[in-house]
Amino acid sequence: MTNVAVVTDSAASIPEAIIEKLKIHWVPYYIHRGQEVLRDLVTIQREAFYKWLPTARELPKTASPGPGDYVQMYEGLAQNEGAREIVSIHMTSKGSGAYQAACVAKQMLAEKLPQLRIEVIDTLNVSMCQGWMVIEAARSALAGKSLDAIVQQVRQMMPVTRMIQTADTLKYLYMGGRIGKAKHLVGSLLNIKPLIGMEDGVIVPLGTARSRHQAYEMMAQMIEAAVGRMGKIKIAYVHAAAQEEAEKIRRLVEQRLTCVESLIAELSPALGVHTGPGTAGVCYYPVQEDTR
Repeated sequence: MTNVAVVTDSAASIPEAIIEKLKIHWVPYYIHRGQEVLRDLVTIQREAFYKWLPTARELPKTASPGPGDYVQMYEGLAQNEGAREIVSIHMTSKGSGAYQAACVAKQMLAEKLPQLRIEVIDTLNVSMCQGWMVIEAARSALAGKSLDAIVQQVRQMMPVTRMIQTADTLKYLYMGGRIGKAKHLVGSLLNIKPLIGMEDGVIVPLGTARSRHQAYEMMAQMIEAAVGRMGKIKIAYVHAAAQEEAEKIRRLVEQRLTCVESLIAELSPALGVHTGPGTAGVCYYPVQEDTR
């Protein structure tokens, strides 16, 4: 057991191999599909879900883990693994109730487990932007860094970690009520590919392109503008049942930037409900060093 246990949820969409290697603990979201209640990445996996989603007559509903889910996780880490400190890292509180639920769980355990210190962080971001913060927190925990140092590290990443994403349609975001400030793009013509990002925890429009290739070129240009030609970044190419599209983005980006670390991550079903299959994009942040 490391000095600090790192907890997140399935929406971070971190590849399983990294979760296992870095000893990351996670709590699943819920997906309500008709009368079924599915647990994200537990009772429903990516491949089966993305095959089914385009056939759905009605969009499933998603729900964040409840306080009880986090109590169970935190208590289990304290009692079964001897954790005394936990950092719990969550997607934007403006799009999900996970952060609030984790805060309630922290309060519920304050009297029962007074020796347990829990820090809950609202990343004001989503997907592998949240995921990168979790990964770096877990690496720091394994390196023996203090809880305060890890919290500071995550907070420093928050303003510079960026998502850029595109899809053939924004109908899934719109139907799921997660469209944010990009609502006006919903009615775009079929041959227009909208680019979206996240600012201050809310989805925002970043522009439009006339083809996927142009959208991917724009992504690479936006990153280069943000960090400079051959600027050093860590980047995740994210997708929903569209790995070939993620690979196309990778080729374009890595011609322009110095990718200190890169990986491909498929969105969890709980996020895929809102993006729809075919979504592809990037989650990245600038780095100063070549080391991991």
